[in-house]
Amino acid sequence: MTPWVRRLLFANVVVFFVQMMAPGIVSPFVFVPVLILIRPWTIVTYMFLHGGFAHIFFNMLALYFFGPRVEVQLGSRRFAILYFLGGICGALLSFVLAPQSAIIGASAAVFGVMLAYAHFWPRDLIYIWGVLPIQARWLVIIATVISLYSGLGGSTGGVADFAHLGGFAGAFLYMKWLEYNTGVRKFQRHVAPKVADRTLSNWRRVDLKSVHEVNRDEVNRILDKISAKGIDSLTPQEKLFLSNFVPMDDRTPPVS
Repeated sequence: MTPWVRRLLFANVVVFFVQMMAPGIVSPFVFVPVLILIRPWTIVTYMFLHGGFAHIFFNMLALYFFGPRVEVQLGSRRFAILYFLGGICGALLSFVLAPQSAIIGASAAVFGVMLAYAHFWPRDLIYIWGVLPIQARWLVIIATVISLYSGLGGSTGGVADFAHLGGFAGAFLYMKWLEYNTGVRKFQRHVAPKVADRTLSNWRRVDLKSVHEVNRDEVNRILDKISAKGIDSLTPQEKLFLSNFVPMDDRTPPVS
């Protein structure tokens, strides 16, 4: 469990129990788009409220599943920004397209995390209900189409479809901002291969026992790929990821 995923899970569960014990205090923290100027804090607080056990269970299950790998990949600070930006953008899109509909729930923020997961690992298989396999990228595409169709049809199922779409949009824009304004993509494409060439020659010394279980399957997959096709078969992202697990004694200073 990574730091921010742990904090968010804890905060959501605690608030849910407070809701159950004292439902009367919930109203001032629900996001009502037309009241955004009167109650601006609700653009954040609504993310920690849920409409029932199933609502919070599936949101937290998705956060637990997608969140740790994304946090490891982005770093905790950027992950926290991604999460809250997804939730805030979900509220803002609801303000624009569904101003009369009050919303609660972490879905927009979690959808943002889901999009980031699909960005980094688009072909990872996600098992719906533990049975139906679907690639992460297709899961995002299908969720987008469903939310668009339902939202434009009036969201008769009581789902905050535009909040979901806002979560996707916020995460997408943030990922693009990271790529083109902070040099993340440039680093992955140009610096990571050079670092890998100098640090991954000792890839056989990676100690899987010291790798957190969140990352172990991915490290195993990359090591198997090296064994089968050689280190040159790795993508820049894979090289950068694996370099984090090479023993420190084997690492050389970063290239400039």
